[in-house]
Amino acid sequence: MSASDTQDPGRHVHRQHLDAVVIRFAGDSGDGMQVTGSQFTATSALFGNDLATLPDFPAEIRAPAGTISGVSGFQIQIGSHEIFTPGDQPHTLVAMNPAALKVNLRDLDPGATVIVNTDAFDAKDLEKAGFAANPLEDGSLNAFRVITVPLTSMTHTALESTDLSKRDKDRCKNFFALGLVYWLYDRPLEHTLGWIEDKFAKTPQLQEANAIALKAGWNFGETTELFDTRYDVAPARDARPGRYRRITGNEAAALGFVTAAHLAGIDLFLGSYPITPASDVLHALSRYKHYNVRTFQAEDEIAAVCAAIGAAWGGALGLTTTSGPGVALKTEAIGLAFMVELPLIIANIQRGGPSTGLPTKTEQSDLFQAVFGRNGDAPIPVIAASTPSDCFDAAIEAARIATRYMTPVFFLSDGYIANGAEPWRIPDPKDLPDLKVTFRTDPEGFAPYLRDEQTLARPWVVPGTPGMEHRIGGLEKQHITGDVSYDPLNHELMTRLRAEKVDRIARDIPDAEIFGPEEGDLLIVGWGGTWGAIHTAVAQAQHDGLSVAHLHIRHLHPLPLNVGPALQRYKRVVVAERNNGQLRTLLRARFLVDVEGLNKIQGKPFKVAEILKRIHDAIQEPSNP
Repeated sequence: MSASDTQDPGRHVHRQHLDAVVIRFAGDSGDGMQVTGSQFTATSALFGNDLATLPDFPAEIRAPAGTISGVSGFQIQIGSHEIFTPGDQPHTLVAMNPAALKVNLRDLDPGATVIVNTDAFDAKDLEKAGFAANPLEDGSLNAFRVITVPLTSMTHTALESTDLSKRDKDRCKNFFALGLVYWLYDRPLEHTLGWIEDKFAKTPQLQEANAIALKAGWNFGETTELFDTRYDVAPARDARPGRYRRITGNEAAALGFVTAAHLAGIDLFLGSYPITPASDVLHALSRYKHYNVRTFQAEDEIAAVCAAIGAAWGGALGLTTTSGPGVALKTEAIGLAFMVELPLIIANIQRGGPSTGLPTKTEQSDLFQAVFGRNGDAPIPVIAASTPSDCFDAAIEAARIATRYMTPVFFLSDGYIANGAEPWRIPDPKDLPDLKVTFRTDPEGFAPYLRDEQTLARPWVVPGTPGMEHRIGGLEKQHITGDVSYDPLNHELMTRLRAEKVDRIARDIPDAEIFGPEEGDLLIVGWGGTWGAIHTAVAQAQHDGLSVAHLHIRHLHPLPLNVGPALQRYKRVVVAERNNGQLRTLLRARFLVDVEGLNKIQGKPFKVAEILKRIHDAIQEPSNP
């Protein structure tokens, strides 16, 4: 973060111009922090800033109010240049209660601005948060710039003219806080006022009250003597020309699947059972019925995936969305889709595990499950998105492979990029790939397991096509005819053919891109949502003169053809991943390279500083024997 200063005329308030800033809103799960953060995000996107966000939901759905386990947070980094992460440490923290302060203090650097709602710092709430004494009075916050604001009572004062209940007035305090932060960072109110008008159109009292609270927060910032500095973050200077919108990873994935089906000329069918953090893909796709999208909310995970397989059999692009626990339940059916060789996409929006694990926290620990998690030899292509907007492109790529090679495909995202948001440059339709599907309609010479010479894909036949009747099922197929077969040599042949079909995909995917020198002291390898932190850290290390490069892998099975040779060209290789070393294990086994691990399993994304430290340590220290 760099800055320059000016001064507002007529007031003793300095104007500090920043290249980037990190802001975190935190409070109880009922305090509206996600709405607050989302509105700040949308306004900053419209203002022209580049940005990245990190919503953080409480792990317990109904945690007691005011407790640490019930804290909800939303972090955003905005900048006048390209932004790749939500930031390591907040420069400004808005804490709506003691628990929010307690949870987030450890992430603050000395000098950070902390805005606290003093109305919530009573003895009862301090005790709930685990404070032995009031931190606003005992000197424990002396390292920070603390701004004490009675947000609740000031909201009540602003809403004196309304007939709202005390509880409803309390619920407006997040907009007072948002208005204050808008003033502090010189954001316009118009977008949020318009959103309030639309959101609360059916409840005019709440519409008026939230608008009043938002303006009151702004006016308080304008008139109070508590602040001696305001901050400017100019629009991004290096954005590519085009039309942009704010998008989350789950929204981008939904749009990608719809677009892929349209490009293929077929319907999209989603069979899903709601599960965090994948449910938003179901919600989004349910709004696209006019684009030949059919959504089916099943009674369980098994019914959901079986319905999607049936849709693929019927000539649609079959899709099922879930998280790791749901994949476990779908496993036998995924094996069925593999055996009958139909285009099914399994979208696993990963969360912390095992079992039900950490439903609202992020992890990328389902790679082994995606690559190996089936009975028998059943290799399935695996693709991982790396940013919220990349979920769009990764979804289209998953559909391309599924329909071209007649195979199930795993699409991997995770809670960090699924719920996170960034500006997305809407692509020109003419730049999208041609995925047009051709169904087999000629019965002459037809056999259900005849294979394309190049892809080894079997023909896709819509049921009811005259003269092309055939059966499917989970029992082993006779080569060519598709009849049930128990012949040992045929089983081995079919097993090898199905594996070879997946292996050939490696010839049809691009090389993994290397950011930095083609050889050198250190290669940092990543996949999925680690991209932003790794890219930022490696760019900074390169700026400092270190010989380091970044290899990020989208196609995790089969791997791009350049991955093995690339690993050999660096003195040390470190895989940074949010699990206990799954990609590291795969690379060591496949290429016999001494790959090291940087592993974080805390339900949180990497910080840039964590990766940067490992880069310096790896280059300065001798490699492991």
